[in-house]
Amino acid sequence: MSASSGALSRRALLGGAALLAAGAAGAADATVRDATGRDLPVPARVGRVFPAGPPAAILLYTLAPDLLLGWPRALRPDERALLLPEIAARPEIGRITGRGNTANLESVLALAPDLILDVGSTSETYVSLARRVELQTGVPYALLDGTLARTPETYRLLGRLLRRETAGEDRAAAAQAILDRVATRVRRVPAEKRPWVYAALGPRGLQTGRGGAISVESLDLLGARNVAGEATGGLAAVSTEQVLAWDPDVIVATDVGFAASLRGDPTWAPLGAVRAGRVYLAPHLPFGWLESPPSVNRLIGLLWLGHCLYPDLFPEDLAAETRAFHARFYGRQIGAAEAARILGEPG
Repeated sequence: MSASSGALSRRALLGGAALLAAGAAGAADATVRDATGRDLPVPARVGRVFPAGPPAAILLYTLAPDLLLGWPRALRPDERALLLPEIAARPEIGRITGRGNTANLESVLALAPDLILDVGSTSETYVSLARRVELQTGVPYALLDGTLARTPETYRLLGRLLRRETAGEDRAAAAQAILDRVATRVRRVPAEKRPWVYAALGPRGLQTGRGGAISVESLDLLGARNVAGEATGGLAAVSTEQVLAWDPDVIVATDVGFAASLRGDPTWAPLGAVRAGRVYLAPHLPFGWLESPPSVNRLIGLLWLGHCLYPDLFPEDLAAETRAFHARFYGRQIGAAEAARILGEPG
């Protein structure tokens, strides 16, 4: 996510001052330290939470959906069909962080949130944004670590902040169980036997994540060797010639059209992954299993990707795992046909 620096109007400043004064009357009786080390007052009552971006919206939905004011963008019908109907239908309210941010502080104040929640990078850029928005609005702004490996502690922290400790511990334990299962199995694979993987992002498959990028955290946790390099970096645009030179063992794609065209495209035909039939399309409903957005939706993606990379080590029934994940995290019981459709299998 990238910070928005939008100008603050006089009206927003006055509104923030008013909220700050009101907050003094109903001061919180506890504080929670967020992922950046900032001490936040726990509101005496949290009934309305504004998610700063998509990762925060998904995290909040999976823990306390009733508190979600709305979505950074309105959900599509195929996404809504897999979530709690009343919550999924909530309106588009824009976003404070990320490219194309659409929520100015006046619109945030108009929704009268008790808390603004951001999840993702905790670099100084976002700490500065959090401080600025909190000062200008008078609304507590929590910035939580969006790293996949730290999901359990993020759930516990959010549970304390929202006074939903039991739910926070439940989701934290479930997330930790998935992470532990993955780590235990991957440790059995010698380094030289771990596959070289290309994460083909975007509609042409020519964007990828370098080592440490949030878009390829799942590859890192599964011990895959990233052909784009292990040096810390973000997203990178590459050429077809570069991918051919890398010649990955496995390709993981995120775009349906690209994945469908890849096998019949003579340009990509020489690749070992294509010849071996090891091209996989990451499921994308209700949210992306590899990235897009990089939130807790990637937990079920770890099991799916583990099955793709190491089928002998991950023999789970993925349809059953998908149904269990939806019940636990999305609050919906889905049938076998829905699970198969999500996985891209025949219904």
